[in-house]
Amino acid sequence: MNYEELREACLSLPHVTEDFPFDADTLVMRVGNKIFAFLPLEKTPAQISLKMTPENVLETRADYPAVEPGWHLNKKYWNQVIMDGSIESEIIFGWIRDSYDLIFKSLPKKVREELQ
Repeated sequence: MNYEELREACLSLPHVTEDFPFDADTLVMRVGNKIFAFLPLEKTPAQISLKMTPENVLETRADYPAVEPGWHLNKKYWNQVIMDGSIESEIIFGWIRDSYDLIFKSLPKKVREELQ
């Protein structure tokens, strides 16, 4: 997968916005103004950092060599997925959705209701 495919997968989810709050190379995807994905556009191959539950973070790292602790992120919750072709797109799309869902569920009730 490349950056455009990752970006399109994120933007296909409801109420997602994108911006560059840190620098011109780090695209972030948000729902309700909270980040659920980081895309470091200067990296080759493409990469995406996604939030997971503490249990899934460790399990995913153990099962997939292309998954590493999130760079400059809380390693208890964030994994960096390297697009080296070893992980099927459907699995990555599932992780993107899971990250989105975790963040959406953490939004204040009023914000969730406004977005639905």
